[in-house]
Amino acid sequence: MAEQTSLHQSPLRPVAQQKLTAESDIHILDRLAVLYRYREITLAVFILTSVAVMIQGYTNLQLFQAQARLLIESERSAAVPFQSSEQYYEDPQAYYNTQYKIIRGRDLTRRVVRKLHVENYAEFNGTADPPRTPLSMLGDLRRRIVGLISTGTTVVEPPKAAAPPDEASLIDGFIGMVDVKQVPDSRLVDVTINSIDPQFAALAVNTLLDEYVGQNLAVKVAATQTTLDWLDTELAKQQHKVEESERGLAQYREKQNAMSLDDRNNVVVTRYQRLNDELMKARNEKTQRQALYEQVRSITTGTSPDVVPAVSQNLQVVAARTKLTGLQQERAKLLERYGPRFPQVTANASAVEEAQTQFDLEVARAIQQVKTEYDTSVLAEQTLSKNLDAAKSDVSDLGRKSVDYNVMEREAKSNHAVYDTLLQQEKELRVAGASRANNVRIIDRAEVPKRPMSPAGRRTWLMSLAVGLITAVAVAFGLDYMNDTIKTPEDIAARLKLPFLGLVPSVRGDKLPLLAAAHVPNDFGESFRALRTSLLSQYPEPGTKVLVVTSAQPLEGKTIVAANMAMALAYGGARVLLIDADMRRPGLHRPLRLANERGLAQVLNGQARLRDVIQRTVDPNLLAITAGRTPPNPSELLSSERMKTLLTNLAHGAFDWIVIDTPPVLAVTDAVILAPSVAGIVYVIGAEMTRRRLAERALTTILSARPRTVTAVLNKVDFSRNKYYYARHYGHQYKNYYSGAA
Repeated sequence: MAEQTSLHQSPLRPVAQQKLTAESDIHILDRLAVLYRYREITLAVFILTSVAVMIQGYTNLQLFQAQARLLIESERSAAVPFQSSEQYYEDPQAYYNTQYKIIRGRDLTRRVVRKLHVENYAEFNGTADPPRTPLSMLGDLRRRIVGLISTGTTVVEPPKAAAPPDEASLIDGFIGMVDVKQVPDSRLVDVTINSIDPQFAALAVNTLLDEYVGQNLAVKVAATQTTLDWLDTELAKQQHKVEESERGLAQYREKQNAMSLDDRNNVVVTRYQRLNDELMKARNEKTQRQALYEQVRSITTGTSPDVVPAVSQNLQVVAARTKLTGLQQERAKLLERYGPRFPQVTANASAVEEAQTQFDLEVARAIQQVKTEYDTSVLAEQTLSKNLDAAKSDVSDLGRKSVDYNVMEREAKSNHAVYDTLLQQEKELRVAGASRANNVRIIDRAEVPKRPMSPAGRRTWLMSLAVGLITAVAVAFGLDYMNDTIKTPEDIAARLKLPFLGLVPSVRGDKLPLLAAAHVPNDFGESFRALRTSLLSQYPEPGTKVLVVTSAQPLEGKTIVAANMAMALAYGGARVLLIDADMRRPGLHRPLRLANERGLAQVLNGQARLRDVIQRTVDPNLLAITAGRTPPNPSELLSSERMKTLLTNLAHGAFDWIVIDTPPVLAVTDAVILAPSVAGIVYVIGAEMTRRRLAERALTTILSARPRTVTAVLNKVDFSRNKYYYARHYGHQYKNYYSGAA
């Protein structure tokens, strides 16, 4: 098909010829044309279907449908402790599907059947009238006629009593009447029951829903009571555990003398932490004072104590040094003025000695103070270390006791928490159970239906006609869809993508129609005149135009098209030569009433001259060459140099048009042999005769020879069968109008 498409769009043909002529829109008249084409079948299907549906409607039992609406919410909406829809149904839809099955379950149905006593209804005990059938209707009619004719007394036998049905059969019959459907995008459920008794239908569906709602509530109440009983037992057990754990804690504190175990900030731990902090401070202070003490010990004889900051910065030492320095400065001034024995100098010397003694004494005191502070810090560290060891022992002993105590305490708290939870849930469960909450409730109760489900009377007629019409239309369009033949010019444009020359109507009768005939139909003649106009516009260039006429398969009317096309050109004033190149099954001589003793085959074989085989026809502008006697090698003759020379000579002759009739393409390849030597190929297609695949395959074969142009003619078109189509697209009714006027 890809090769075919590329060939269809070959540059061998003008661009203007490659445009599609089919319209993209579809009008309603096109659809009506399909119905008109299959009008006999459509009418038969409509009548049969309508009658069948009508009989079915009158013979069916009249069923009444009662409907009630139910709301089924998630169990979470009415959940109590330990009961949740997610506990059993991970998928909420599974929960709803389960509820639908419960509604149509045997256990629920059994209670409804017993409550309604359905065995007393005619629909269940077998006393109801049987459904009417065509045979029973005929039987009733026959009995009525016999009853009217007969004068005697007719003895009517009483009906035989039917055996009472068992409960299983009643349940099965009731379940078959029930239908459960969910309203889309909601939690509403429609429950319907179909019955021949409208009163029973409404009563049954209401009773079914009442029983279902009551059963759902009873299940929840029973589950709640079961849970309450279990909770009471568990509460008693848990209360006993709480009392035992509390009693164990009290006894442990008394036996281990650990009354402060329950106090997280107890005295032992606090004292241990305080002593540990004080010991760290004492050690830091001892380290600092030890450093000062080492500096003081490093002072040797002759070393000034001022090198030690702790001594040199002592207030008393600073004061003694200041006094000594002042006296020494005063002595130096006195010695500059007086001699050593001067009384003031002597007095100053005594003061200097006393000041030096006081300074030495203060230095000794400062050194002793450093040592004393160091010894005090050492003693404090030792004391705190001993106290910390004792506190650590107390803490370790308390830790060993608290391990067991903490285990017992955690167990006591856990027991108490479980007890509180159970007690809270027990209260909630009693409140929920007392409220009797239910996640299922009836929204709309069923009412007694006023009319049956199936139509009756006038509605039966309307429905029968509607079903018959729909079925008939569907059959018509189905047949049209399965009919894959080339039917219209649009099929040629859409499927074959060929330029369309024109269409030829079908002519009834056994004789092959010619334009020269006396009683040729007007539309037949006008179609070839239109075809002549298309050819003149298709080949406007001067000179002789050689055309090959062929088809995909036999009996498509290519010979008649070739003859009438040549005759139409001749009537238009052109000189035309018509050649019958179908040497296997020649047929052109019959409609033209020409002799076929000698023809094209004899010319190509050298047995005759061209002027000897050319024959005149009814029109002086139209000459013809018949095929002659059938040769043994037609294809070889058409592909020979004689044939090429013949066409060349004829093309340079006195003819304006040369029309060559060739065999069908799918039968033999004679048309393909002549394709490169001619101006164009006229592809004749029989309307509603040639299948699309065959037409496409034949066209592919033609295009493989690379012809200059390929155009299509739709032959044997039944205007009456496709009246709506051709009236709309081609104005065929106007041709009839002018033909009537003529």
